[in-house]
Amino acid sequence: MAIDQISKIWIKTNLMLGQEIFVFDWFRIHFIENNGAAWGAEIGGKVGKLVLTLFRLCAIVGIGYWLLKSIKNKEYNLLIIAISLIFSGALGNIIDSVFYGALFDHSNYQLATLFAEKPYGMILHGKVVDMLYFPMWHGTFPSWMPKVGGDSFTFFNAIFNVADAAISVGVGILILFGKKIFPQENN
Repeated sequence: MAIDQISKIWIKTNLMLGQEIFVFDWFRIHFIENNGAAWGAEIGGKVGKLVLTLFRLCAIVGIGYWLLKSIKNKEYNLLIIAISLIFSGALGNIIDSVFYGALFDHSNYQLATLFAEKPYGMILHGKVVDMLYFPMWHGTFPSWMPKVGGDSFTFFNAIFNVADAAISVGVGILILFGKKIFPQENN
């Protein structure tokens, strides 16, 4: 979680919204913000943002309870690692949603200021910072494909952050090692 927050604060205070740093052709640091819904989905205004943030706070409490219970019950280490990754990733993104609106000014055409006199929002209404972009391959859909034929696309067009990566790895562990982590009892 520390790496996630350090990277987000560095991005907000060193890049303007939409700016990017080319690391390799297939990897860029590209600064965007979203309201916190998965894949940057828009939600209904301030009330929708508040509901999403409150839901996420409840979810993190549930994940934290699951983690503590798993540790107490001495569950498989792989399960504890997976839950820890999901918990820390969710916490990293919740920090953005809860506090960033009250801590930073906007990043449009300027570098954001931490502890700004005039922040862009208020508590519980922050935007999540994303920056990791891996546009590995650009191409065009074949013309014979319905609706998308001839349209260009980029393979792996998602822009995400360290917290998102931690959540994805944690969920991946649960999926790949589910039979070992959650053994079926024979009756």
